[in-house]
Amino acid sequence: MEDYTPQLPDEDNLYEHYAFTVDKGQTPLRIDKYLMNFVENATRNKIQAAAKNGSVFVNNEPVKSNYKVKPFDKIRVLFAHPPFENLLVGEDIPLDVVYEDDTLLVVNKPAGMVVHPGHGNYSGTLINGLIYRFDNLPNNSSERPGLVHRIDKDTSGLLVVAKTEKAMAHLSLQFAEKTSEREYVAIVWGNLEADEGTIEGNIGRHPKNRLQNTVFLDDEADKGKPAVTHYKVLERLGYVTLVSCKLETGRTHQIRVHMKHIGHTLFNDARYGGDKILKGTTFTKYKQFVDNCFRVLPRQALHAKTLGFKHPKTGEFMRFETPIPDDMQQCIEKWKIYSKHQELE
Repeated sequence: MEDYTPQLPDEDNLYEHYAFTVDKGQTPLRIDKYLMNFVENATRNKIQAAAKNGSVFVNNEPVKSNYKVKPFDKIRVLFAHPPFENLLVGEDIPLDVVYEDDTLLVVNKPAGMVVHPGHGNYSGTLINGLIYRFDNLPNNSSERPGLVHRIDKDTSGLLVVAKTEKAMAHLSLQFAEKTSEREYVAIVWGNLEADEGTIEGNIGRHPKNRLQNTVFLDDEADKGKPAVTHYKVLERLGYVTLVSCKLETGRTHQIRVHMKHIGHTLFNDARYGGDKILKGTTFTKYKQFVDNCFRVLPRQALHAKTLGFKHPKTGEFMRFETPIPDDMQQCIEKWKIYSKHQELE
């Protein structure tokens, strides 16, 4: 076997890009396969190249890509350059500003725009557009300028951005204390039994797929953070339902995880399995209809429609609304027509 003698720089000069502790129930698995489940946009070739260059460490020792991970292993991926998301560059990106004053602004984010730079998305983000437009935006607790909260890349809708330290602190507290108002509109698979309800279940990282979150209950509740979603049926469309979701908490992927937890995954939510036909018939024509809907709406059917908060300076409660975007509206119209025809049969 060929000797493994990577040329390593001094670890003190390396920057940590990822760190994981292997779950206690993990069966032996090659580290390149393991990391593919935990690092978004990572290919096996990239991971193998990183291991060959001595960038993948287990329990502070460099390992080859065929190393078998074991329970409680501490994995770190280190590189000689800082994470790209820390290297923020302003970009002249058009922003749909719904409201702006000297304290804050409210932006209507289109689907497909990433909110902040991260692995695989280092430019074209909302933050790149913000720092091009504004100097000295205050950092939040994660060192991200201006951001009070975030929504997923393929979710459209409203975000509030703080322009001053005082506004950042004031708005962040409202989100933490659940006094802000956030309403989303979603298309979900299936016909919900109740017209309205509340979903409660702690949310945390999925133990086997770090790119997903999941609900932890009972004895495992401490693996997640408390999360509460209130939902209300807006329109029943046969095999899917249009719902309003109001957030009490703001966990990552909260609506997507909670709706899947109660058996109503978001329509075309690829990460959580909603890009498959989860309800309906086996007829070929129905499959063609759903495929057409997926083409019209090539993302999860989720829109941050309403945002309300107290203005940090005036104390006035402000509420903003933005219409459902065209791609989602077209999908809703298709289901309306389809469900009407179903009733006639």
